[in-house]
Amino acid sequence: MKLAEALQERADLNKSIEQLRSRLANNVIVQENEKPAEDPQTLIKELDSAVSRLEELMKRINQTNCMTISEGKSITELIAARDALKVKIAVYKDIVSNASQTARRARMSEIRILSAVDVRKLQKKIDDMSKEFRVTDNKIQALNWSTELM
Repeated sequence: MKLAEALQERADLNKSIEQLRSRLANNVIVQENEKPAEDPQTLIKELDSAVSRLEELMKRINQTNCMTISEGKSITELIAARDALKVKIAVYKDIVSNASQTARRARMSEIRILSAVDVRKLQKKIDDMSKEFRVTDNKIQALNWSTELM
């Protein structure tokens, strides 16, 4: 099984577990002399099975990510770099958005609001980081589809 396939199965299991949580919530309490639409014990068994499979997949995915090295970095390191870039890009975009707001003045005597940062320079930095994000993400995706799950 390729790493990408395991990641897809993990996502499916997470969705299934959330659905089971909801189904259980809807079936664990019933009115007296009524039966639940679904047997809670059966749902609990399904939940336990799904969580066990998820745990096993997570172990193998994490092990594979740590052990797979590309250009001197593990997939885990690449993911951390990509995720950190995502956070940094979001903050920089907020800075640029705030710094780009222009204050309208009705009279020349009103206080002028000026940007304290170079918006163009920050936007260029955002563009560079976005390119680095895409390159890193593409590298991770390529590794996911070419790496066998350990």
